[in-house]
Amino acid sequence: MIRACILLLALAASTLFAQPTRRTQNVVILMTDGLRWQEVFSGADAALMDRKAGGVADAAALRDQFWRATPEDRRAALLPFFWSSAARQGQVFGDRSLRSEARVTNGLYFSYPGYSETFCGVADPRIDSNEKRYNPNLNVLEFLHRRPGFEGRVAAFGAWELFPWILNAPRTGLLVNAGYEPLRLPENNARIELLNALKAETEYWDSEAFDSFTFHTALEYLRANKPRVLAILLGETDEWAHAGRYDLYLKSARRVDEYARRLWETLQSMPEYRGSTTLILATDHGRGADRKTWRSHGRRIPESQYIWMAFLGPDTRPLGVRENTAPVTQAQLAATIAAFLGEDFRIAVPAAAAPVRDVLPQ
Repeated sequence: MIRACILLLALAASTLFAQPTRRTQNVVILMTDGLRWQEVFSGADAALMDRKAGGVADAAALRDQFWRATPEDRRAALLPFFWSSAARQGQVFGDRSLRSEARVTNGLYFSYPGYSETFCGVADPRIDSNEKRYNPNLNVLEFLHRRPGFEGRVAAFGAWELFPWILNAPRTGLLVNAGYEPLRLPENNARIELLNALKAETEYWDSEAFDSFTFHTALEYLRANKPRVLAILLGETDEWAHAGRYDLYLKSARRVDEYARRLWETLQSMPEYRGSTTLILATDHGRGADRKTWRSHGRRIPESQYIWMAFLGPDTRPLGVRENTAPVTQAQLAATIAAFLGEDFRIAVPAAAAPVRDVLPQ
């Protein structure tokens, strides 16, 4: 009996010490709507850099800014932070030319189903439109918000006004600031008040604010309130693509990359985040692949199921752009976000997809 107990204790100890050390204490998610994997991995598309196909106002100026001789140089010109930092120090999935596939599983390939799949871990057939209906599914931000140590320290900022419905803000109690809604904080913050005023006075789309207002509001909230989980959800890449403006689509993608750089540098400058924060970059759906379909996405354009995702942080091995990998899916992001923080989302949502194991502590 004594020998059996000693053996059990030894086995338990070996299991305990075999557990990987997790350094991530905070997760920040930055998503941009409908940015194609083609631009992420190959840069600007020559076929769209003209007035007829891409609505480009000044093709020569656009080529000067974004066209380079090789795909590697083009993508670096478009997304310099992504390719100098995320792709070197983290892991990137979705380059189909390298047999690394990332895709949506909801079969609809547009925004509400895509963001619901991202944060809820499942493709729910009830989520089949972009209507303002509160999402019945538990999302990972809500799940974490209820866990010890995360109460009041989870927030989401979105350019699109539907995010309070997608994340079911009334039920969850999450701070979800979206669209043209002003951010109201208990304490006075002059920068937030200025951003509120500028956002209210600079309306272009009916349901979506410019990315700059959303991003800078989120960044100011991060500095002031230091959340442990923060989602920043931008939209101009999708809006300009739908408008057929390839030039503005590229420029908005370039700004998103600049926001990612600024966000990462801010995190590394703050002791609460330095060396203990994972950054996830992703999109909600792809787009058509040719001159006729690049503006659109949806079930009639199968190419729009293909997406990309990137992970950068202290627990993710620097394997760069992944090659010859098993497919990863949008639905895996919810459990992956929780796993970075030592939480198991699938206990609450058994149907949720498993996390992306390769990016987690090994």
